Amino acid sequence: MMYTIIDVETTGQGNKLTEISIFKFDGTKIIDEFTSLINPEAYIPDYITALTGIDNGMVAHAPTFTELAEDIIKITENTIFVAHNVNFDYNAIRNEFKAIGMDFNRKKLCTVRLSRKLIPGHKSYSLGKICTDLGIPINGRHRARGDAEATVILFEMLLKAENAETVFNSFLKKSSKEGTLPPHLPSAVFNAIPNSPGIYYFKNKKGKVIYVGKAKDLKKRVLGHFYNKSEKELNLCRETADIDFELSGSELIALLMEDAAIKHYYPEYNQASKRKPKAYAIFSFEDRKGITHLAYNTLKATPNPLLIFYNITECRQFLERLCMQFELCPKYCHLQEGVSQCSHFAIKTCKGICFDNEPVNTYNQRVKNAIQHAIETSQNKVIKEKGRHPEENAFVLIKNGVYLGYGFVENTAQITNETELEAYLIPQQDNADVWRVLRKRLLL
Repeated sequence: MMYTIIDVETTGQGNKLTEISIFKFDGTKIIDEFTSLINPEAYIPDYITALTGIDNGMVAHAPTFTELAEDIIKITENTIFVAHNVNFDYNAIRNEFKAIGMDFNRKKLCTVRLSRKLIPGHKSYSLGKICTDLGIPINGRHRARGDAEATVILFEMLLKAENAETVFNSFLKKSSKEGTLPPHLPSAVFNAIPNSPGIYYFKNKKGKVIYVGKAKDLKKRVLGHFYNKSEKELNLCRETADIDFELSGSELIALLMEDAAIKHYYPEYNQASKRKPKAYAIFSFEDRKGITHLAYNTLKATPNPLLIFYNITECRQFLERLCMQFELCPKYCHLQEGVSQCSHFAIKTCKGICFDNEPVNTYNQRVKNAIQHAIETSQNKVIKEKGRHPEENAFVLIKNGVYLGYGFVENTAQITNETELEAYLIPQQDNADVWRVLRKRLLL
């Protein structure tokens, strides 16, 4: 079996290659080598120069990746791609090929994951730390050739380790996810994640939560992160050393759990919006004829809002539902503007108020009923959801227009009124983001 043991240096942001080193290894000796600086055709930041020693002047006259592509293809052909944290190096190279319209596909092995399996017990499996522990010299740390050469020695040790053949074969199986998992994440942690709804926490080596997500299928969604080749996802996976999860039973509860967790931890990889979402409101007013109108506008422009939304489409859809349910006029619900009589393509419930064919007080009473219904629906509500297992139900509790939280109740519990549910409630904070989630559910 033939291997190419590879290390690259990059510009950091954008991960454009600045240097590559490839050692072709037959399992016992190096039979070829390819090392070169690369002109990334992009700026190298100062912090990268401080780390690697590679500055913009050094690469100014170096060959571009396009000029080196054929050499890289040739030396890696019919070999297994090996690197320390293989997904980073492999994807950096693959993205360069993709940028010039070429495919690059190789079987791959990660010396971080192999080391964790074959030589367990080390505090850290970073290249510098593991090489120090094993007495492997690195002649030029954070330079491609020095790191690649040290990885060759480490790889040779791994090939000779007890159970190496079994482990290598299992890693190389098509069905194996070992080459996909983050380098510092034990496979047992991933294997323990269920195919159920819930939220998940990516944690770094220090146990700090760096990302929170929700999913209808936790395992499938988490695996999706590992296949995502964006720079953000690659950086997230490089830092991930543990994954925790909580079951929710349903997607709605998962969304609420996710919102609370993000606001609690403020994980660095969650792009929580710092801007307050634009709010819209439904309101009512009476015109000169005494007809009560329902309308919507931005919350800032609404003096006495009846209901608040954080999405203009949801606001309008809710008004359309009220119009149909209570047989109101689309014109006087401001779903049609600039018309003398309504002629809405979908709403045919008007009883003639816009034609003066219905008494104003009769129409206004239906508007009043619609307003009362809308407020009551949003003010006090128990939303029932699936539990985390068949012997359990979940609920979301809204009281006096305030989201109180969610909870889980065993099927055997005798609940006769909503007040008794509060004993099972997991209290949560009411906020605009939660109502964006709840409003969608309340529209159903």
